[in-house]
Formats: sequence, structure tokens, C-alpha cells
Amino acid sequence: MSEPLRVVVLGATGNAGTTVVDALAADPRVGSIVGVARRRPRVGAAKVEWRTANIVDADLVSLFRGADAVVHLAWLIQPSRREPVLRAVNVDGSRRVFEAVAAAGVPALVYASSVGAYSRGPKDRAVDESWPTAGIETSFYSRHKSEVEAELDRFQTRNPGIRVARLRPGLIFRREAATGIRRLFLGPLFPGGAARPGLLPVVPDLERLRFQAVHSEDVGEAYRLAVVGEASGAFNVAAEPVIDPAVLAELLDARRLRLAAGVLRGAAAVSWRLRLQPTPPGWVDMALGVPIMDIGRARDELGWSPRHTATEALTELLEGLRDGAGYPTPPLDPGSSGRFRAREFATGVGRTSF
Repeated sequence: MSEPLRVVVLGATGNAGTTVVDALAADPRVGSIVGVARRRPRVGAAKVEWRTANIVDADLVSLFRGADAVVHLAWLIQPSRREPVLRAVNVDGSRRVFEAVAAAGVPALVYASSVGAYSRGPKDRAVDESWPTAGIETSFYSRHKSEVEAELDRFQTRNPGIRVARLRPGLIFRREAATGIRRLFLGPLFPGGAARPGLLPVVPDLERLRFQAVHSEDVGEAYRLAVVGEASGAFNVAAEPVIDPAVLAELLDARRLRLAAGVLRGAAAVSWRLRLQPTPPGWVDMALGVPIMDIGRARDELGWSPRHTATEALTELLEGLRDGAGYPTPPLDPGSSGRFRAREFATGVGRTSF
């Protein structure tokens, strides 16, 4: 019998990170997990040793030494008004992670890419992992994901002996992530009750407003399979059905309102500039730009298939938004926003991370 695996998970307290840790801890082949985050969580977990570190300046080589695999999930979406801060973590920090994996002699690296890494593509058919990953230029998130994919390509060329898997999930939802997602994308002014069916009268009806979602628990399972198996390369991760205006209208008991893409983008731009919400307009460009993904490779080579539908994942999120749901880790904990979300207001919408 082989020795139990020791796995280091960076970004272990976020939406995906918490489910990745849970999935790994439940696998008997995994003996120990080092959960790494900028702030220590208030939860304990079987097999998990928590470490606080920032990938921008931590001694990652020492942290990784002796590991059988490193799972890199650490990523910043906020502060959206301070792109140099985001780039230092997302792009430069990822490069430090890759270099440390090689220096520490870790045999496997599993990296959290995204549908956002893809170039503009079709919405009426699904594309596989060979679709170009040049990103959507007007989205900082997409640019950073694209740059890190290119950096990972160079890493693999220099280190052919290290097994590398990169997962490209769609939007990741679950009830417990509601507070974290609201803070990242909707801001402190968003009333949770607005997610109740019937309260939003309309949803925008755009031809290219078609996107894919996946439940966080299913994402955790995909990462577990990538760690304990032998698969390498890129894997699209998403569930059916594709979410479009008709699906959104049904879930929210709203009618569809035909809009031009420029109107939706303009509304996002104005509200972001006025600091009414933290999401810059590049997110609209990315949502309308990236293609629909085919998940055949994840099914056939990882042995992965989602247990939740995309609508189930989105329904959980909407329920969580209404109830102010969260999880006791700093990125997801409702309490870290302060009373009446005062800390969010005090630190500036889009100028801090949680």
C-alpha cells in the first residue's frame, strides 16, 4: 500500500477552497492537508493543519517541501479599483507558487484556472480545452487568468517531470458562499431580499447572455480527482443546463427585457464609477464573451460528473443571498462585514478584499 498523500491547498478558506479541503479530507488516500490562507479560519477539519501565508511574500518552498501535490486556488477578485494589488497576487504570486513547486520537488501541481481564461467564443455550441486562452482584454480577471495560463505553459516546458492539471470551472455557487459572492460582486448596498422570486421585475435578455455554473461541492470533487489520480492537462468543469435569460426569468419569476449589450455594460460602468457596487464593466464583457464549454474530457479522463445541476447551484445561491448565509472562514463569514455591513462601507466599495 502506498504512503498517504500530503497535499497543500492554497486559498483553502474560500468558496472553492473549503469544498476542496472537505473532499480531500474524506479520501482515505489523503493522509494530511496543509490549508493555507491569508487569515486563519475559526473551523477545524480532520487531517487539516492550517497555515497563514500570503503567496506574494511567503517562504513557499519551505511550505511545499514534502508535499505530494499543491493545489493553487489563491486568487483576488477585489479590490477591483487597485489592479496592481490584484496583479501582484494573481499573476506574480502564481509565478512564485509555480517556481516554489519546482524548487521544493513537488511531483504534482493542480491549478485553478477558469472559463474566464478563454478567448471570445461561441454561445451556440460547446468548445473543448483546445480553444484559445487569450482571455477577454477588457476584463482584468480574464487577462490575469490568461497570463497565468501562459506562465503555466512555460513552467511545464521547463519542468516536464511535474504532473500539471489545470481546471477551468464555470461560475461556482452554493448557499454557504452567498455572503462572499455578494461582497465580491454586488456590494453592501445589495438587499438580500432582492433575490426573492418576484421582487426583481425583469432580467436582461441578451443573445449572448449564456453562461455555465457548477456547485462548489462538485468543484471540490473535481479537484480531489485531479490530486489523487494521474490525469494531466486542462479540464472544463461545468454542469447542465446552460443558464440563459429564460432560465433566469423562471428562477426569479421575472419577465425578460430585451436590452443591447451596451446598455448593460454602461449601467455596470456608471454604478461602478459611482461606487454603488464593486464590479467593473469588464465582467459584463467577459460574461458575454467567453464560450460555452464541453466537459467531455473531465468526464472521460478525470472520471468526474456533477451531482448538482446548474440551476440547483444557482437556486442555492439565491436562497443564501436572501438569508445572508455564509461559512465560518474569513472570506465567507457574514460577521466579517461588520454590523449593518459597516466595514464594507468604511473600507470603500471595490477598494479592499475580504
